[in-house]
Amino acid sequence: EVQLVESGGGLVQSGGSLRLSCAASGFRFSTSDMKWVRQAPGKGLEWVSGITGGGAWTVYADSVKGRFTISRDNAENTLYLQMNSLKPEDTAMYYCALGYSYRSSDYTYRGQGTQVTVSS
Repeated sequence: EVQLVESGGGLVQSGGSLRLSCAASGFRFSTSDMKWVRQAPGKGLEWVSGITGGGAWTVYADSVKGRFTISRDNAENTLYLQMNSLKPEDTAMYYCALGYSYRSSDYTYRGQGTQVTVSS
């Protein structure tokens, strides 16, 4: 059974940082492209960042480029999202996801999410 469990969210002031983690199990993590998506209150799902299975390729939405860094530890089956210079518009539920393109917000599996709230 595929399981994705996010953690690391919280309340932070504008300009602050958070590091999200996603513990993965039930599938071959090291060969699976992964991504982070988010959903702000009242808005649709937004793709944030993706990474290939080996970690060689990473891509970012324009809205987070230069501020967020996606990474993975295939030995620990864990996906990360380092978020710096956070802005109030980054407030959302953040999900790690598996399936479809790592550049797409479409997914086959998604975790339960971790809430990120950025105060101004």
